[in-house]
Amino acid sequence: MGVKPDHWIARMAREHQMIDPFQESLMREGKISFGLSSYGYDLRVGQSYKVFRGRPVDCVDPKDVPAELFDDFQGEHCVIEPGTFVLAQSVEYFKIPRDILTICVGKSTYARCGILVNVTPFEPEWEGHVTMSISNTGSAPVKVHSGEGIAQVIFFEASEVCQTSYADRKGKYQAQKGIVLSKVDDGTETDTGR
Repeated sequence: MGVKPDHWIARMAREHQMIDPFQESLMREGKISFGLSSYGYDLRVGQSYKVFRGRPVDCVDPKDVPAELFDDFQGEHCVIEPGTFVLAQSVEYFKIPRDILTICVGKSTYARCGILVNVTPFEPEWEGHVTMSISNTGSAPVKVHSGEGIAQVIFFEASEVCQTSYADRKGKYQAQKGIVLSKVDDGTETDTGR
């Protein structure tokens, strides 16, 4: 399994719409960087957020997440209070090839402020906008800038093509648009994650 370089990512974005919209170079001036890097792609956080407003006594069950625990917010930036989190969506829409798996890691600019970004791997043939959890582990509020870099996607090519892809399994987060809360398989799918 090898890591895919910038020229492969650019070709796949142009010829197969693997990333849309696609920023061909790393944009930096006055912004938290986003776009194509040497061995990855820095995705941007969009302007829509779901801000967790649950109380400390609320128990959040991933099998049944009440929408009322979140407030919808849209803006040029989102302030995340200490010890809490928001859900957000990527600007980019991804279409992952069948022989590719990705991992996504938060940018160090935010990590140095106490922000952790959690995104599960993009499985073979998954597509959609990325729903991510952005957590503030620090003791002060942190501003997240919409339309700027938040995390880097690294693409790995498998030594063999998988027998069953995310699309084959009809994964529950396939082609997601908007910020999607946790879902549980209703028994009609054979989904194992995302």
